[in-house]
Parts: sequence; structure tokens; C-alpha cells
Amino acid sequence: MLDAGAVITLEAGAYRLRAPLARSAYGVVWCADALPAGRQVALKLINREQMARARPEQRERWIASASKEIAFLRSLAPWDERHIVRLLDSGMHDGLPVMALELLDADVASHVARLRRAGGAIGFGQALSWLGQINDALAKVHQYGWRYLDLKPSNVLLDTVRGGVKLTDFGTNRLLGEAAPHGYAGTANWQAPEQFFPDRDGRYHTDTRSDYFALGAMFYYLVTGGLPLRFCSDCGQAYREHQAGGAAFLLASHGGAMPPTLRDDEAVQFAQRAGEAGTPALALLRRLLSADRHERPPHALAISRMIADVRSATTVSRAA
Repeated sequence: MLDAGAVITLEAGAYRLRAPLARSAYGVVWCADALPAGRQVALKLINREQMARARPEQRERWIASASKEIAFLRSLAPWDERHIVRLLDSGMHDGLPVMALELLDADVASHVARLRRAGGAIGFGQALSWLGQINDALAKVHQYGWRYLDLKPSNVLLDTVRGGVKLTDFGTNRLLGEAAPHGYAGTANWQAPEQFFPDRDGRYHTDTRSDYFALGAMFYYLVTGGLPLRFCSDCGQAYREHQAGGAAFLLASHGGAMPPTLRDDEAVQFAQRAGEAGTPALALLRRLLSADRHERPPHALAISRMIADVRSATTVSRAA
């Protein structure tokens, strides 16, 4: 077990652990100092305690996920890191992959939660700007030949120095060239229908448009001040209670039909929060949250154009 003060040596340098920042199913992220005395970084390691309890196939998946994330981040050209967290160093420690990442301020989930506790929320203009930046990050993931498949507020980090957000955690990435149905991937509370509801063989059919559904769920979350879609909440609860049987349980509880991805009262609330841009913003949200992925926007450029339409509506209304 690692403790504060331990030194981890990677390919380009050494890092002294300061304090843990976050934990996931298989990973732990530490704040660490680059040695000799330098800037602080986020050091991401595989959780050895979890590894000791996991089945062999789980251990293999976790190691493969970390290796995949390192490979993806290494492949990025420097100019493509604007809205993707930057890899500073990587290597092995005790036989497991480790990566040193730029240390950012907080994740969007924590930021929005703090605002809610204080009785506040991010403004619609800020939500729209962040949506555009996340769309840009997804465009880069897709351009490099991957599906992201795990977009959620805790995987979007605030970069207050540059006034933006960055996407992180790429262990769930799947190659676009691997078009065959695959096993379960992602987080149930933020998944597209095709990620949560399997085919008859228990496999899942995803593509880049699966990421756009999660982008729509993120849009709703940002605009409403941190409210999750009920569709996503229902999927998350069903998975927690029934694991792989969650999809069948949810279908059965809705008479064999998939629950609506956006309910009428949610659409009304969202449009009200969007103010003068309510109509085009709701049109974008509905497209992103289409239950059939073939009805979602085909690519990031189409989404960028719809975001521009929303922004124009806001500008025209203010000028009137």
C-alpha cells in the first residue's frame, strides 16, 4: 500500500506522493510533486488493494485499460491537447502502469455540487461554452480512431487558468475499427441506450454517436444546475440493484418498452433554464438524446453548428 511521501520513478522523472485526490473502480489518483522540487502533477496508479481482491480477468482488463489510456494520450499531437488532459510522463511501478498527468483544479461534478450547496449554478452561457469544448474533445478522440464511452461530469476537469474544461480518463476507449458488438463498457448513469440495453446475445452496439447521447445528458445536467436525466438515473439504479440483469428489469418495469430518454417535464424545465435560447437549445438536446443513435447528429461539426445556432439566438435576443 502506498503512503504519502513514497517516491514513484517513471520514464522521465520521479514523483513524491502528497495526498490522494480520487479513487475509481480500479485506480487511485494522487497529488504528487515532481522531483527535484517542481510543479505538482496528478499521478494515476492502479489500486493494488483492488487488484489483490479482483479475479484474474478483471486484473487483466484493468491493466489493459491503463495501458490503453497511456497509448492514446501519447498518440496526441501537442496541438490536440487543448481540451484533453495532458500526459506528462508514464512508466511502470511494481509491474503496473502509471501515468503522470497535468494537475487541474476540480472535476465538473464537484464544482456543480459546490455551487448547488451555495444556492448557485453555472450560467447558460458557461454551460454552452463547456458543451462546445467537450464536443471538441470528443471530436479529437474520434479523429484518432476511438469511441470514448464514459462521458460524465467526474471525467471533465476544470482548467481555471485557461478558463475551460478538459476531458480525462480514457481507459474505456474502444477502437472505431472494431465495429463488432462488444461487452459492457461505461457508467450506467451516463450511458446511451445502446450501451445499457444489450442485443439478444448480450452484446452492445456502439459508435461515435453513443458519445453524443452522453453529451446530451451532460448538456441537461449543466443547464439544470446538476440534475440528472431520469432515464440515466433509472438505468444507474437498475444496474446497481441487478447488475447485468438491470436492463431486463428496467424493460419489464416499463411494460417491455425502453423508458423515454427525455420526459416532457424535463424538456420544459430545460427550456426554461435556457431562457431566450430555449427553442434551439431544446432542439439540440432532443437530437443528442434520440433513443435511436442513427437520429443523433452524425459528427462533431454538426453539433458545433447547432451550438452556434443556440449562441446566435442568445445574442439576437439580447440585442433586441
